[in-house]
Amino acid sequence: MGPLHGIRVVEFTGIGPAPMAGMLLADLGADVVRLDRPAAAEAMTAGTAGPHMSEGRAVLGADLKSDEGRALARDLVTRADVLLEGFRPGVMERLGLGPATCLDLNPRLVYTRVTGWGQDGPLARTAGHDMNYVSVNGALHSIGRAGGPPVPPVNLLGDFAGGTMFAVTGTLAALVERRRSGRGQVVDAAMVDGSALLMSMVYEDRARGSWTDERGTNYLDTGAPWYDVYECSDGRHVAVGCIEPQFYAAFLAGTGLSGEDLPDQWDRDGWPRLRARFAEVLRTRTRDEWAAVFEGVDACVTAVLAPGEAPDHPHVRARGTLTDQDGRIVPGPAPRFDRTPGGVTRGRPLPDARETLKDWGMDL
Repeated sequence: MGPLHGIRVVEFTGIGPAPMAGMLLADLGADVVRLDRPAAAEAMTAGTAGPHMSEGRAVLGADLKSDEGRALARDLVTRADVLLEGFRPGVMERLGLGPATCLDLNPRLVYTRVTGWGQDGPLARTAGHDMNYVSVNGALHSIGRAGGPPVPPVNLLGDFAGGTMFAVTGTLAALVERRRSGRGQVVDAAMVDGSALLMSMVYEDRARGSWTDERGTNYLDTGAPWYDVYECSDGRHVAVGCIEPQFYAAFLAGTGLSGEDLPDQWDRDGWPRLRARFAEVLRTRTRDEWAAVFEGVDACVTAVLAPGEAPDHPHVRARGTLTDQDGRIVPGPAPRFDRTPGGVTRGRPLPDARETLKDWGMDL
């Protein structure tokens, strides 16, 4: 049983960060019931793949535009600890399921809302996707190489780091606070806010004068030659991240460059020369040969693995970070708990909705 065993969550089906939040809460032991359109719920129950990250929790069909569907939703809300929704602002209110209504039904309810732009502001009701939310807060601008365009971060930064993780953090914080006050509250998790907060170190460095707005020229954005990826002789890559002097020295030793007359590590004028020399040397061996050279060495050099290769890495395999379930790669639970470990809720039959609702004191 995970640490959230006994916590009941009603999740209103959405896309992106909201279902991932439901997935994480389920992995951590929460009892999650998803409300979806009747046809979609029926298809999932019959074994059809649902939307991304929709597995692992019971699914119920409910037409929220009907009196019957809204009545079912309200019944679940009265019994839940958490309501999770990812619609645009105003949608739940128009359905008669907004915070005021639901908190009146259940004053202890934690009402978690995850959106791109947040519940207010000029863009609140505007459509967007991950790259839009990270484009206006400085995050997207900061990702990419010098002289090139910004690089969209595969929906990791806005949707899941800025959205899901802050929705889960807010939910857990509100549950803890409820133990003191006895009252629920609304959690407004906006991807634009969360991804901006993740930029805290960049904004601190910028205020100190050690980070510029010129992309690809700073010490963590591929500007520094000792914090970058390099192509090897086989066309694959290694990640070099030897920031600290002792790690940098180990990198030079491993590459055979220790005895050369090279610019100082932090001499920016010398960075182009260092980069050219590193690239030249790292192209002399394959990726896996370099990985073997640096195995067990504190040089912060690792092979860059494709998703199809990653499950076979010894460390990933030992921790179960990625697991194979009937030929399908599934990420393991995170974080880890020593007494009440969570579990992977994906890749298995959906929980029976009727049995789940019996535990909630309901009978369909």
